[in-house]
Amino acid sequence: MKIGSNTLTRETDQLSRGKIEDIGRQVAQLRETHEFIIVSSGAIAAARQFVKLEHSGPDITVKQALAAIGQPHLMRMFQENFRELGLLTSQCLLSYSDFENPNAKANIRNTINVLVTNNFIPVINENDTVATDEIQFGDNDKLAALTATLLEVDLLMIATNTNGIYYRESLETNQPRTIPHIKGITGLAAEVSTIKSSHGTGGMRSKIEAAAIAREAGIETWIVNGMHDNFILDALNNQSRYTKIT
Repeated sequence: MKIGSNTLTRETDQLSRGKIEDIGRQVAQLRETHEFIIVSSGAIAAARQFVKLEHSGPDITVKQALAAIGQPHLMRMFQENFRELGLLTSQCLLSYSDFENPNAKANIRNTINVLVTNNFIPVINENDTVATDEIQFGDNDKLAALTATLLEVDLLMIATNTNGIYYRESLETNQPRTIPHIKGITGLAAEVSTIKSSHGTGGMRSKIEAAAIAREAGIETWIVNGMHDNFILDALNNQSRYTKIT
C-alpha cells in the first residue's frame, strides 16, 4: 500500500496522527488474513511542522534536508500509533538505483521477507537525502510499483485524495465520476488530469505509470481515496468508489 503526503496530512500543513491511527486500526483488523507493506511519503511534510530552514542553495537541497529532519518524526508517528494497536513497524529507505542492482534487489527482497515473516510491517520511503526522484518526480508511486513487482505482491493499493480516476468529461462538468474498472492502460492517459496535489509531487499521471509497471508483473492496482476513514476495509468490501486497474 502506498500512502501519499496529502493522505497523511489530510490536505493540511501537518501530519495527521488520526489518519495514521486510522490506517493502523485497519491493518490490525486485517492482519490475520493480509500481509502489509507500506510505502509512505510525508517526511518533508513532517519536517515543515517543526522547522523553517534558512538557505542560499538550490531548493532541491533544502527539500532533501527537510526529508532528513522529517523522516524520524514520520517513523516515530507510525511506530507509536501502530504499537498501541499491537503492530510492529520497521523502516526501509530505498532508492530507485537499488532496483537496477541485482545484489541490492536480492537484499531488499530477503530483508523484507524476513520482516514480514516475523510480523514486522515494513514502512518504506525513498532515501531522499541521497536521491531526489520522489522529490522531483513521482511522490513514491513508482517506488511502490517497483517494490510490489520485486516482492510479487497480490495487490498494489495507492491511497490518494480522489475516488480513483475520474472520467475527464465528468471533470469538465464539475461532476466527478469514477472509472470503476480498467483493463489495460491504453488510452487511459487521455482521461487523466495533469493537476498535482497540494503536498504531493506525483499527481494522477504518476499513479497510472505505477499501475503500468505493476500490470507488467501481473499485479492488480487499486487507486482509492485515502482521505476517508476505513478506506482500506471499504475498498476490500466493495463499499467505496475506487478505480481497479487489471
